[in-house]
Amino acid sequence: MLLPNGRNATRRDFLSRTGKLAIGAGLATAVPGVRLLAAEAPKPKSTPESLTKVLYETLSPKQRETICFGWDHEDGRGLLRTHVAANWRITDPLVSSDFYTNDQREIIRHILEGIVQPEWHERIYKQLKDDSGGFGKENSIAIFGEPGSKKCEFVLTGRHMTLRADGNTTPHVAFGGPIFYGHAAQSFDEAPDHPGNVFWPQAQVANKLYQMLDGEQQDAALVRNPKMPAEDDVYFEGTGEKAAKEFQGIAVGQLSSDQQEHMQKVLKKLIEPYRQSDQDEVVRCLDKFGGLEACHLAFYEEDDLGGDHVWDNWRLEGPAFVWHFRGAPHVHCWVNVADSPEVELNAG
Repeated sequence: MLLPNGRNATRRDFLSRTGKLAIGAGLATAVPGVRLLAAEAPKPKSTPESLTKVLYETLSPKQRETICFGWDHEDGRGLLRTHVAANWRITDPLVSSDFYTNDQREIIRHILEGIVQPEWHERIYKQLKDDSGGFGKENSIAIFGEPGSKKCEFVLTGRHMTLRADGNTTPHVAFGGPIFYGHAAQSFDEAPDHPGNVFWPQAQVANKLYQMLDGEQQDAALVRNPKMPAEDDVYFEGTGEKAAKEFQGIAVGQLSSDQQEHMQKVLKKLIEPYRQSDQDEVVRCLDKFGGLEACHLAFYEEDDLGGDHVWDNWRLEGPAFVWHFRGAPHVHCWVNVADSPEVELNAG
C-alpha cells in the first residue's frame, strides 16, 4: 500500500493508520510484537461495520474489483448479497490466499469476532478447524455498497458458514439477511449424541421442551408423515389461517406457561452465538408478528440417529421466521428472520 507521499507503507504505518480509523487496540494486540502507542489508540470501540470500512480502504483496485459490488448486484445466483447456501464461496479468493495481506486477514478475523459473541469465539474457531482446516482455509468475503454509508454489508461464506454484518442497514431482515451455520465435528456421519458438535446443545434444549409435553402435545409436535421439508426450504408462509395450516408441529401459543417459558430458553440458545444487536433484531422481528406465540415447533421422526427419540431434526416457524435445524448426518441450520413475510429468499 502506498502512502500519499508515494512511500511504501511499513507495518507500523498500516497499524497506526487503521488504528486511527477505528480498528483499535484489538488489531494491535492481535499482531504479535506490535503495539499501538496510547496516544495513537482510538477511543471508540470498533465494530464489524467500522472494520469493514478499514478493510475497504486498504484494498487495492484489483481487490476492490474482485470482492466489492453494488448493493443490488446480481449474477447467476440471483441477488448475490442475499444468497445463502450450505457450502459456498461468495467470491473466488480464499481469505487464506496471498490475494490478501496478513494485515487484511487480521481485519477479517476481527470482523468475524465482532459478529460473534466473545464466549463463542473458541467454538467458532473449532467449527472452522473441524470443517475446513481453520479460519480462512475455505472462506471468502464480499462487500456490498459503500462502507460507511447507509447501505453496506459485509458477507463471509464457506463450508457451514454464511455470516453478515450490515449495521442494521438492510431493511426488514435480521442478521442482514438469511444465514447458515453447521458443524461436522468428528466425521460426516455423526454419532447420535453428536460428540464435540458446538451447535448440538441447541437441539438438546429443544428436546428438553419435547420431554415437557404431555402425550397429546407430543403427538401434535412430532411429524411422522409427511416428511420434513427440504433443509433449505426456509421461505415464509406468511400470515392468515391458510398460511398457519402450512406450519407443522404444535402451536407455541397453545403451550402452558412453563412450556412457553422454556420455549424462550430455546430461542435464547439459538441466538446466543451472535452479537447483541443481532439478537435484539431477531426479537424485534418476531414481536412484529406475534412473537414466539405465533410460531409452531415441529420435531421430525425422520432420520432419528440411533433411534433414541432424541430428535435430531426440528423446526421453529412463524409468519416471517424460520429456524430449521437438521442434525442428521451432521448439523446444518438454515435461518431466515424478517419483520415482513414479503421479504424474498435467495437460497440454494
